[in-house]
Amino acid sequence: MAKSFNNIRVGKKFRMINFGETFEFEIIEIMGDGDCRLKDIHTLEPYNLNDLVMYGKGEDFDISEL
Repeated sequence: MAKSFNNIRVGKKFRMINFGETFEFEIIEIMGDGDCRLKDIHTLEPYNLNDLVMYGKGEDFDISEL
């Protein structure tokens, strides 16, 4: 039930809910600009954390460790 990214660590797996969409990912790299490189647990597709929150955090925003 975290509302921030303070608990994100490389190698950990997380579930994030935002605007009704659920994402499950593993943290691959934390970059110097505060962004993170992620790998989707199900499709193995790489993407950035900023891509998931580029439109802000919805009222249902939640991030938790798996």
